[in-house]
Amino acid sequence: MRFRLQSGVTMATTDINLNPAMVNANRGAKLYRAAWRWHFYAGIVVVPFFLVLAVTGMMMLWIAHIDGRDGERIPVVAQGQPASLNLQTAVAIAAVPGGQPVQYTAPRSPDLAAIFRIDGADGAQVVVVDPYKAQVITQFPRRSGWYDTADNIHGTLLLGVTGDRMIEIAASLGIVLLMTGLYLWWPRHGGLAKALVPNVTARGRALWRSLHSVIGIWISVFLLFFLISGLSWAGVWGGKMTQAWSTFPAAKWDAVPLSDVTHASLNNGPKEVPWALEQTPMPASGSNAGVTGVPAGQAVNIDSVDALARNLGFQGRYQLNLPKGDTGVWTLGRDSMSTDSLNPTSDRTVHIDQYTGRVLADVRFADYSLAGKAMAVGIALHMGTLGLWSVLANTLFCLSVIFLCVSGFVLWWKRRPAGQLRLVAPPMPRDMPLWKGAVVLGCVVAVAFPMAGITLVVAMLSDRLILSRVPAFKRAFS
Repeated sequence: MRFRLQSGVTMATTDINLNPAMVNANRGAKLYRAAWRWHFYAGIVVVPFFLVLAVTGMMMLWIAHIDGRDGERIPVVAQGQPASLNLQTAVAIAAVPGGQPVQYTAPRSPDLAAIFRIDGADGAQVVVVDPYKAQVITQFPRRSGWYDTADNIHGTLLLGVTGDRMIEIAASLGIVLLMTGLYLWWPRHGGLAKALVPNVTARGRALWRSLHSVIGIWISVFLLFFLISGLSWAGVWGGKMTQAWSTFPAAKWDAVPLSDVTHASLNNGPKEVPWALEQTPMPASGSNAGVTGVPAGQAVNIDSVDALARNLGFQGRYQLNLPKGDTGVWTLGRDSMSTDSLNPTSDRTVHIDQYTGRVLADVRFADYSLAGKAMAVGIALHMGTLGLWSVLANTLFCLSVIFLCVSGFVLWWKRRPAGQLRLVAPPMPRDMPLWKGAVVLGCVVAVAFPMAGITLVVAMLSDRLILSRVPAFKRAFS
């Protein structure tokens, strides 16, 4: 080693061996502070969004389970045979003068009402019909209930595309929050068992920190699942990247004419079409393609198509979309995302020629790509549509997320200097060890999740060029 005296003369001394344990401890402390700083700033962005997502998610869970989304749980008295669907449809149309029938949702059980979507001058209307009396029970604007309000907040914050991008940024940064949180939690003293069990004997900030870290690790896998499955519906990561290369190929429909529109045209407002089919072109009516569906010589109408659906195995609730335009098709659909069934592996979509009644396409869960299958199951788990157990499990998860958000705020509040509202972010250490590895990891996250990458770059530039140089910002953010 060399020492420089005050006079500027450099003198050589004998080498001094530094303690390797001290060096490693110093490097570990620097990494810990850096991870804490990123965890802190990611939390500032993410926490408000996570609170909104958790609260609206619970609202949708219980509204869908108890009351349904479109009046499909309105009870009726089962008496004899239901009236023909032609008559029920006519009654529903009469309730919306000048309206056009768009969709029929079959009752989940014999003692529930039938649901019709009729588009009129005032927009889409839901007409609830007693299938036995062929009488209208009630009607209301489609997607106007509490479930839909919560759904719109959950997906776009009522801000359209801008809200979708904001949610995607928050979810992407949530992965950064999760990664840094796991690093901070990783047991360094006391073993894994101590890190998995909260220290209930602690008091004050120590108790909050223990509960925050332990609950965080217990839900970490589920949080990652919810973030990834939610991002798959987002506009950039889901629509532009993941979904584009995992769409069901229409080429599997041999010798079937294709329409200029995709399955996304069946999304009547929010997402209703299975993720794997959205970007796949629709088949077109007007040829002799397909296989026998409605028996030859029988009129092709809503009654005969419904009878075909029952023969094909569509029992209980399913959705029947009526043809649109000269090349439109009848579309039978059942999927757990739309709460038609409790089993995502029973997903099925069938298209029928509006003129010949022939089946043009029959897409099942087994036909999806690997990503499509993962999404069919993942969205059902995400939405809690697998029965009461999934509603309860998702509720517990949402409550845990809310606790993490609240406890994170409490930890900051207890750590801040008394009487001051500065952020008091952990300082970024100088001479950051393993910085190259951190850059590589950041690049991987940026490529995998573009919106997170853009946000991280903006944050780092702001930290380097503004927050660390402008005295007012430096005081506020330090």
